[in-house]
This record gives sequence, C-alpha cells and structure tokens, in this order.
Amino acid sequence: MNNWEKTIIVIQKQLINSQIKSPQVFLIDHENNNRGLTDTYEALQLAESLELDLIVVSEGKDAPVAKIINYGKLQYQKKKRQGQSARPTVKEVRLRPNVGVADYKLRIEQAVGWLSKGDSVKFAIRLRGREHQYREQAGELLERVVNDLGQVGKVQSLDKRSLTAQVIPA
Repeated sequence: MNNWEKTIIVIQKQLINSQIKSPQVFLIDHENNNRGLTDTYEALQLAESLELDLIVVSEGKDAPVAKIINYGKLQYQKKKRQGQSARPTVKEVRLRPNVGVADYKLRIEQAVGWLSKGDSVKFAIRLRGREHQYREQAGELLERVVNDLGQVGKVQSLDKRSLTAQVIPA
C-alpha cells in the first residue's frame, strides 16, 4: 500500500436494548440511581417493564455503563441541544449618526424580530471624520434606539463613550 494514509471514520451508534452483547452492565435506572453490576438480561427485563429503553452510555473496561431512559426523548434532546449551539446569539447592527428614517425603522423592525426569537442585539454607532464633532447627536440616536426597543427588550449595557448599546430579550 503506497505511502497513502487511509483515514477510517468510525461512526459510533449507541447500542440499544437487544444490540447490547455484553453479559453484564453497570446499570443506572430511570431515576438516576446506580444499581451496580447487573446481568444484561435482567436490565432489559426491567427496562421493558417500565416501557423504556436500555442504552449504553459509555463503554467501560469491565462492563459497559447502561442507562434506562426513553431513546426517542434522548435523541430529541440531543438534536435540540445541537440546534441551539449552532445559531449565534448576538446580532450586531451598525448605524451612522445621520441615518435615514426608513433605514432606521428597518433596523428597529429587524431588531424586534431578533429579540422575539431570543437573540440579543448590539447597536453600534460609527462616526467618521467630521461626524466626531457631533457626538451628542449620536448619543441621542442611541437613546432613541433604546427607547424604541423598550417594549420588547431590556438594556444590558449602554456605553455612550463608545456609542454602543446591547439589548437582551425582555
């Protein structure tokens, strides 16, 4: 085999019920009580009597650790956790001090949508060149943003020096 490396991808599925071939397992029951080393057959009987599944949580040296839980519910929770971690939680909106009325309304509507979904929104006002002479107007714009979003969110931080405001869902 030449100097090519072969990469083997192992997808490990969780063993459920009759797929468990080990004669004994360390059992954790449906109430999270440690039952100790138990015969796999007895653990399966207990799981079936509770109308739940016996799932291998981790492979141990001596015997695998198995837990009695609802497999469908476990998969749903995993998928839900995976979906939550994938999406960003802070959205940033950058404005200029002389923003138009239509643009301002659009940004506020977007922020209301994000806040209703549970994301937090960070507003930043950028100043360029001669705009630095009118910092007070930029501060007033920031106050107006905070007031307009007062219904759907609450202010986590408001920094007039750096002209930023972070709003979190109410």
